[in-house]
Amino acid sequence: MEIQEPEDGAPEPGMVEPAGAATATVPEVQEAFEEIEVDAPLVGIIMGSANDKPKMQPAGEALHEAGIRYEVRVMSAHRDPEQVRDYCQNARMRGLKVIIAGAGMSAALPGVAAAHSDLPVIGVPISGHNLGGLDALLSAVQMPPGVPVGCVAIDGAKNAGLLAARIINA
Repeated sequence: MEIQEPEDGAPEPGMVEPAGAATATVPEVQEAFEEIEVDAPLVGIIMGSANDKPKMQPAGEALHEAGIRYEVRVMSAHRDPEQVRDYCQNARMRGLKVIIAGAGMSAALPGVAAAHSDLPVIGVPISGHNLGGLDALLSAVQMPPGVPVGCVAIDGAKNAGLLAARIINA
């Protein structure tokens, strides 16, 4: 099947003009997009398990009270590391400014998020059954050089939300 050009030379609706045919430059297009106000979230709240939602809810409440849009995702650094990588690598492009990562036990999620994004990452250690969250706290704060993670108290999701709001409003 052959595609035919319309007789008047204008592209058909839905068709893309060939490269070089556009008159706007890339910086002009980027500038135009910056002027568009969208209701995209500014903070991503991620957690390793759906069971962590009640302990992470205060972060969302603090952001809501500050008038900051956020999104919530459940993803595991252990069970689906590719999903975490993709989410964090694309976070800035999607408009996020801060990632809040809550995790219990080995608490790898904050460190993995920081390893795959240049955005500020706030770790929220979540209390567990065996060590009361101390294992999660130590995992979140003991990051190697070059993988910065800010960390709040065990089950300190409210402070994570308040800190994210301060970062955004700074």
